[in-house]
Parts: sequence; structure tokens; C-alpha cells
Amino acid sequence: MPTGFPRAMPRPSRWRAWRSASLRFSLAYGMMFALSSILFMSFMWWGTIGFLERQVETAINADAHALAERWIMGGLPTLALTIEDRLEQNLDDDAIYLVIDPQGNYLTGNVSAWPAKVQYTDRWYSLPDTRAGLRGMAELHAYRLPGTAQSHTAGQLDSGYRLLVGRDVRARGILRHLLTDSLLWAWVMVTLLAVSGAVLVHGIFRRMVKTVARTTSAIAHGDLSRRMPLVGNGDEMDQVAEAINEMLDRIVRLMDGVRQVSNSIAHDLRTPIARARTQLEDAALHAKSDAELRDAIERAVGNLDNVTAVFEALLRIAQIEAGARRSAFMTFDLVPVLRDVADLYEAVAEDHDIRLALDLPDSLSFYGDRSLVQQAVANMLDNAIKFSPPGGTVHLRAQVRELAPGRVIGPTGEGMLDLCVSDEGVGMSEADMARATERFFRAEKARNTPGSGLGLSMVRAIVQLHGGRMHLSAHNPGLTVSLALPIAACAISKSEEDFPSPPHISGMTERSPFPHQHDMNSSVE
Repeated sequence: MPTGFPRAMPRPSRWRAWRSASLRFSLAYGMMFALSSILFMSFMWWGTIGFLERQVETAINADAHALAERWIMGGLPTLALTIEDRLEQNLDDDAIYLVIDPQGNYLTGNVSAWPAKVQYTDRWYSLPDTRAGLRGMAELHAYRLPGTAQSHTAGQLDSGYRLLVGRDVRARGILRHLLTDSLLWAWVMVTLLAVSGAVLVHGIFRRMVKTVARTTSAIAHGDLSRRMPLVGNGDEMDQVAEAINEMLDRIVRLMDGVRQVSNSIAHDLRTPIARARTQLEDAALHAKSDAELRDAIERAVGNLDNVTAVFEALLRIAQIEAGARRSAFMTFDLVPVLRDVADLYEAVAEDHDIRLALDLPDSLSFYGDRSLVQQAVANMLDNAIKFSPPGGTVHLRAQVRELAPGRVIGPTGEGMLDLCVSDEGVGMSEADMARATERFFRAEKARNTPGSGLGLSMVRAIVQLHGGRMHLSAHNPGLTVSLALPIAACAISKSEEDFPSPPHISGMTERSPFPHQHDMNSSVE
């Protein structure tokens, strides 16, 4: 037998149940429900019984006060007559009266002798009582009768006579027992309901947690198609399930994007790298002069620059999607920025016999990253000019959208900017427009044009960074790329201020087929 420290014994299975969060939650729910019902019913019991006791005591005190007044007014004859009248009118037969003289002799009332236990006049007594052959309980209180009118004149305040007033509380005892039994049975039923509710909550909680655990476990083991089931009633469980499913869908899209980008990089970069290697190898073997060798090296460097531009574009898209550029957000006038980009591309458009038409307001305050907005518009114009036929027209439009008739500002001060670029080129099919913003995607009609298919991916990343939306639609002929960008309230409040002129377009990432265009602006059309 091997020696050493003994292995820890496994924890008994009965203790594993206490580690269940759903069981602890359901037990806590059941205990809270049962305790709250006990407190509520105890409050009802004490409130009801206390009210009955206060009602009896109030009635006895009021009765004794009235009898004392009758005693003061007319003495013993008047008091005795009043007691007899009240006994005759007492339909419930629960009133108790007794008057004795200073020597303890019976004078009037329906009790034959003064109870021996009643010694003081400043406290209440509960004594057994037998009336009509039935035993019960009586609530009693003793009073000292004051002196009569004549004794008051003589200065005597206490006559020595004593009055005993009480009520038979047999009915109150019956009601107390009935109320106690009812509340006990009600508490038993409430406890059973609490236990049933705890079991139900335990089942629901456990089912929900197990569903999440099964789904996440399946995802962890590679089954990316598993999703949380939806009940369909729109409750909190459905909201949690929808949030988890949306998260899983985004993870799948990101993984597919990484897989697609990896494949595209391997496919698209292999050609320029192989071309550069072939050119250098051919020049090393067959170049007959320094000029031929220098020309081959320049061509190879150009191909390698294209590879570098692609990697720079991918890194910049990743930075934008990660939100790393939000620190550069500022309020500026967008119209000069758009005009500068249009001036940059106007010469290129004229060289290809293409007209560039602008539809811009006089000024347009906007809150965002100036250089990124420049780059997005430059990519859109480059794509439009690249695929427009000679004699065509490229339109650049920008306007503030009307949120309501005659209103361009929402209730919280924000607005919406519509920015679109339209061309009259070959356009795209519906299927291609659905995939146009994917990295390295190029439609069949754009296979023979320069570019790597990252232009609209860059535009989409910039739009998402600004909290906007991008939409592609047919222009018949051609394509329209529309951007819907929110205008922050701080930008609208500064619409009348003078803004500094925008800087020249920078951040060159991809080579363009046009001589003076160096920004990341490749098209996917």
C-alpha cells in the first residue's frame, strides 16, 4: 500500500445540493415568504384581540363613569334604579354590576358577593364566571364611589361605597379561539404555498441556468451553432437569451471575419509578393545594366509597398473598430472638409471625363474625427470615380435630415446628417451589396480594377465609430453609398461659430490608380 498523506475524502453528495445557487435562492424566497406571512398574521391577531380588549375596557369605564354621576346626583336609590334598568335592557346578558357599603354588604347588582381577588381599584381583573350554568371569563374593574352632593357640602369626598363593573367576555374568548385557529390554518396554507413557490422558483432558476450552461458548454466545445431558446413572451429571461444570442452571433461573425481575413490575406498578398520575388530573381539573373536592375528593383518595391499598404489599412480598421480614435473627436464645420476632398478629386474626375457635382449647405456643424470623416468621403469618391464611365456624373450630397416636418433637431437637441455619394457606373447586385463591407471582398465586376477590397470596410468602421449607419442602394445606373451620422447636441449649439480650416488628407494606407490619390480608398464594387 502506498504511503504518504491520505487523500481527501470526497464531500458527501447530500452536501452538494447546498452548493446549488438555485436551491439557496428558492429556500431564501420560501423562508422570506413564510416569515412575512407569520409577521403579518401575528399583527392581525394582536391588532384584533387588542381592539376587542380596548373596546371592553372603554365600555366598562364609560359605564362606571355614568353610574358615578347618577350616584352623585341621587345617591343609592338612583344608582340602584339605574343598574336595574341597564340589566333589563342588556339583551346579551353580559353586564356585571355590584354595589357594596363600607362594611362589604350587598346593596344592588346581579352578583351576590364581592370577589375576594378584587382588592384594588387601579387594575383590571379577569376572573372565571359561571352564568346560566355555563363557565366563562369576566373582565372586572372596581371603583370607589365619591361622596354624594350632601357629603360634598360637608367636605367628604369618599363615601366608602364601592362599585364593581364588568363584562362577560365569553364571546370574546370564542372569537379569539376562532381567530387563532383561522390564522393558524391560514399560516399552514401560506407555508405550503411558499414551499410550492420555492420549488417552482427553484425549477425555473435551475432550468434557466442549465440552459445557459449547456449553451456555453456547447460553444466552448466548438459547436458555434447553439443558441439560447426563447420563450417568446418578451420577459427578462427572453431579454437575457436575446443578449446572449446576439453576443454569440457577434462572436461567430468576428471569427468568420478573422478566418476570411486570414484567407484573403494569404490569397491577395501571395501574388504581389511572388511578383516582386520573380522580378528580383529575373533581374539578378538577366539584368545587363544598372538601369535594368534599378527598374526591376523599383517595380518590386512598388509591389511590396502595396503589401505594406494593405497591412496598414487592416491595422487602422482594427484601431477604428476598437474605438481608439474617439479622443480626437471635436466640433468642426463639415462643409469645408467636404469641399477640400472634392477639390482633391475634381482634377482626377476631369482627367477621366467625369463631372463631380456637389450639393452642400453653406455650413454644417458636426462632432467627430475630422481626418477620419475626410478619409471616409475620400474612399467613397475614389470608388465612385473609379467605376464611373466617361461622361458620367458623381454626386456628393450632404444635408441635415428632417426628423419631423420643419424640424431637424430632436427633443434632446441632437440631429441626423445624411451624407451620400452616387455614381453612374456598373453598380452592384443585391448579393454583392450585402457583402460589400466585408474585408477583401470584391465583386465580379471589380475584379479587373486596382484595389484590395478594403475601402468600404474602412468607411463602415468610421461610420460605426461615429455611431452612424451605412447603406448601399442601386442608383440605376450606378451605386449610392449613404451614411447616416448623428449630430451631437454640442455641435448643433455651435453652428454659428467659426471653425478652423481642416487639414489636408493624411493617413495614406492604400495606393490608388490615380496619380495624386494615396488614401485608403479602394472600392469593392
